[in-house]
Amino acid sequence: MATNKKPGNWRRRTQAVRGGQVRTGFQETCEPLIFTAGYAYETADEAEARFKGESPGYQYSRLANPTVTMFEERLAQLEGAPLARATATGMAAVTAVFLAGLKTGDHVVAANALFGSCRYVIETVLPRFGIACTFVEGSDLDAWKAAMRPATKLLFIETPSNPTLSIVDIAAVAKIAEDGGARLIVDNAFASPALQRPMEHGAHIVVHSSTKFIDGQGRALGGAILCHPDFLEENLQQFLRNTGPAISPFNAWLHLKSLETLELRMKQHCDNAARVAEFLAGHKKVTRVLYPFRADHPQHNLARAQMDGGGGVVSFEIEGGKSAVFKCANALELIDISNNLGDSKSLFTHPETTTHQKMTPEARAAGGVTSGLVRLSVGLEDPEDLCEDLEQALKVA
Repeated sequence: MATNKKPGNWRRRTQAVRGGQVRTGFQETCEPLIFTAGYAYETADEAEARFKGESPGYQYSRLANPTVTMFEERLAQLEGAPLARATATGMAAVTAVFLAGLKTGDHVVAANALFGSCRYVIETVLPRFGIACTFVEGSDLDAWKAAMRPATKLLFIETPSNPTLSIVDIAAVAKIAEDGGARLIVDNAFASPALQRPMEHGAHIVVHSSTKFIDGQGRALGGAILCHPDFLEENLQQFLRNTGPAISPFNAWLHLKSLETLELRMKQHCDNAARVAEFLAGHKKVTRVLYPFRADHPQHNLARAQMDGGGGVVSFEIEGGKSAVFKCANALELIDISNNLGDSKSLFTHPETTTHQKMTPEARAAGGVTSGLVRLSVGLEDPEDLCEDLEQALKVA
């Protein structure tokens, strides 16, 4: 396989189309989708050298695959990260970072506002291996400092968070991590590299559910870990090699091709979400609207300082709690009820009864998940159609 032109000083939109591309001898313009479990060697000597790491090339698609490599390299370029490793899902990425980067006796500090599965891994899985955890209010820098211990190795944040869209100061928390000899992990799934690049603000590790806005059409699962070479070599590489959370080449190819349109799609998601948030803010049955680029968002200035757009998710509270939310949801005619997000289609989620259902009431309260809270992933439809659908559904609520 031949490497395409070198990226040089390409800008992000060019990297999104050309980054990491390789071509076979057929010189195809579309990146090749390579399905294979194993790879053949010219000689037994070549096989030995490759397994010793003395000869470049592929060994087995659990470890690496040419199509997956293209996705990893392109995503790393867009994130401004040294390297990336793709995984089967976003939660596979999160879990791999924790289990590869920690050992018995270590300690993790995380923000309260988290996706339910992330909180489960930190709060339930890690303690089974003797790894302690502390949760703090993400915007309280003094709380982060107070939670640090000599055994603290990893800090974890989502910004914007799921589902309350709270914003955490990446640079400030990264500095706290470094001062304590730890690393900061940022879940960047809600913003995507089109809107936010956490390593530019000091983050050490970035994780993605590429199932969301990177795929952008609700088609295929995927995840990614972006990090520096030292974490890969000392922690992650052997863990991934031997535990096998590998992404399918087909899914990697879908997400690779989706990166070509990511920035264009995210711009429209942002425009649509801002319009829907404006509509909701003026509705008498909506008691609160959360959108990072609105002036009434609690961390509005911070969001604008570290993001290029407000994102494609709007969260809001409906007066009347769960009963009113269900009436509204059941009356929707255009928008779908779903627990996914980042799709080209708009999706309506009630976190308390779906994505955050398994959390304790106390954990939901700490994360801002109320019975009336709705997470709306705003798609690429005409925003006026979305507002009209919400208007008629809210009448029922």
